[in-house]
Amino acid sequence: MTGRVRAIHIAAERGAQVERVESVRAVAGRGLEGDRYYDTEGTFADRDGSDLTLIEAEALEGVEREYDIALEPGAHRRNVTTEGVGLNHLVGERFHVGSVVCEGVELCEPCSSLERHLETRGVRDALVHRGGLRARILEGGPVRTDATVERV
Repeated sequence: MTGRVRAIHIAAERGAQVERVESVRAVAGRGLEGDRYYDTEGTFADRDGSDLTLIEAEALEGVEREYDIALEPGAHRRNVTTEGVGLNHLVGERFHVGSVVCEGVELCEPCSSLERHLETRGVRDALVHRGGLRARILEGGPVRTDATVERV
């Protein structure tokens, strides 16, 4: 099971607009440099596994197809958008994002704050069980668009 990083997004502080970047440095136990969770400023900063969040491009395509909800790039507020890898299967598993070693902690189920932030009714229901993955960064390094994502 090998996938790819399709996009990377960071937000400097809670509620800030997300910014797409081509590469970013991942730091073990902290998160992505420049992202709100790196400085423990995110809404869920106290939750274990908030170093990195990922979401499948295929899940976003399914939300658009099944619920007629098109999310703009980064609007889901996850850091990394992947393709070709089943993120739900990585809970409790170690995996690489490029050279970065991560461990899947839990599914990143959608919350009411995401729905309020997007001002899109139904997005929470549409993303249940496909809202992505929360992960710990165990060994840091660069994360780049088009990097591989694969189980260790």
